[in-house]
Amino acid sequence: MSVMGVLTCEVLELELAHLLASDIEVNRISVIETERSARLVERLESLQISKLNLISKLDGFRPDPDARLEVMVQVLEIGLHNFKKKIQEALVAAACQMSPYVDLLLLGYGLCGNALEDPETLFADTGVPIFIPMDKDHPVDDCIGLLIGGRDQYYGELCNVSGTFFMIPGWAYHWKGMFSAEYGNMSVKMAKSLFAHYERTLLISTGVMPEVEMKKNTDEFSQMFGFRVESRKGTAKILNDTWKKAKDALYAV
Repeated sequence: MSVMGVLTCEVLELELAHLLASDIEVNRISVIETERSARLVERLESLQISKLNLISKLDGFRPDPDARLEVMVQVLEIGLHNFKKKIQEALVAAACQMSPYVDLLLLGYGLCGNALEDPETLFADTGVPIFIPMDKDHPVDDCIGLLIGGRDQYYGELCNVSGTFFMIPGWAYHWKGMFSAEYGNMSVKMAKSLFAHYERTLLISTGVMPEVEMKKNTDEFSQMFGFRVESRKGTAKILNDTWKKAKDALYAV
């Protein structure tokens, strides 16, 4: 019996749901049920996952003795990545709280403004192995880098159009959160100043949300800032590779 813990941002909820649903080796998925995990749970239920176990609190978790592989997921708020110290403190606290219940932890995060540039030191007190999505020899830059295929693809699009706002499926749903209190109370006026030299919205489709739905969800955003809309295919390869490495490490114990 092995338990993999997953700590992820809301913005990756759909990709994670599809990864979990497609892995036939996962015997049970336990999700800490909060406002943050609502869309992950909704998508798992829509995929008709019968092995779903919802718990209200972490200390309510009891591993399934018949499960060879169980996954426990906690979803954290999307606004954390806007503040380096805040995301570090929140992730370390969540990792330390979850570590007694799991055999290792997979993080649905990248460098996120260099907040996770030294993960070994940052998570030294968790007591379990930590797996972070890697782009060659370094963690992916952020959720965009994760789903666009790494730094080279990311940089290539910025070289093409430096003023690009990247929209992955999670951002296509959560972009209005930029103006919420938890994100920093950014006003529309401030956002327009910040994005004054931007030119386009680039939709990065990973297959978990139809491109037409992504565009519909972000039309208001693009019109608000006067951006043209372009699209390209994304990829879940880095996320899937990290998942496989974490599973292999569990099975090797």
